Amino acid sequence: MVPDAEFTSYYGRPVVKASPWEADIPAYLFLGGLAGGSSLLAAGADLTGLPRQRRSARLVASAAIGGSLYALVHDLGRPARFHHMLRVAKVTSPMSVGTWILSAYGPFNALATGSELLGFMPGPVRNSRLGRLLGFAGRPGGLIAALIAPAVASYTAVLLTDTATPTWHAAQRELPFVFVGSAAAASGGMGLVAGPLGESGPARNLAVGGAVLELGASRIMQHSMGITAEPLRQGTAGTLHTAATALTAAGAAGAVAGRRSRIASALSGLALTAGSACTRFAIFHAGQASARDPRYTVVPQRERREGRSS
Repeated sequence: MVPDAEFTSYYGRPVVKASPWEADIPAYLFLGGLAGGSSLLAAGADLTGLPRQRRSARLVASAAIGGSLYALVHDLGRPARFHHMLRVAKVTSPMSVGTWILSAYGPFNALATGSELLGFMPGPVRNSRLGRLLGFAGRPGGLIAALIAPAVASYTAVLLTDTATPTWHAAQRELPFVFVGSAAAASGGMGLVAGPLGESGPARNLAVGGAVLELGASRIMQHSMGITAEPLRQGTAGTLHTAATALTAAGAAGAVAGRRSRIASALSGLALTAGSACTRFAIFHAGQASARDPRYTVVPQRERREGRSS
């Protein structure tokens, strides 16, 4: 009896085309998550009377969203292309929606950060009409930025899973939870690094909660993805994913165990932030690897066809 044929290659060629994206895009994914999470942390610190935690989180959010926009524009090639994307608003396009989310978030975040920087300005600047207006706008700006922040932190997951890239598309149910958890872990981690120990409670809770969500969702995601999860365990993506898991777990444990130590808290925060970055880069490289190997396109298609016919 002739055994069933086993798929090995599609004439030696990929079925879907790997995206032309390079390192700018995973950096953009990570920094956008860090910005969104930091805005939420800043708003919480503002409402609970933790001014130094609020200030550090707002500064981190601005630095991160600035870096995220730079990476996006660098990938596009020239700033005018970002401007051209704002000529249309297409609700069925995650890229178009994401561009508008960033455009709405940026100015309010800038207002909140501007009010913090006002404290470092000379008296005549603080007391000028513009200075008083900026000081008044700081809290509303920060709160509105925090309302938009969850979309900033998670829309990139929708952006990836809306493609034909096998590993990204197969993760469509769980990847938004992984990205939200990753963003919370990174921003809470940076809160532990940049904020004072006496005001680190909210940052610690955000970091640990985010790490638990990221690790749990990632485990469920790999189980549900079937064969398309393999690239997450191989090559560059596998190395980054292993590092992400270890750094996130160690960072969360250190944040809890070392909550009375400034040095332990800072080291834990650095580990959580690095773990979040490794997660985004691992997802990116796994998707690219899955596009280059036709097995990850053809085998799941056959499994779905057989599932419908059975």
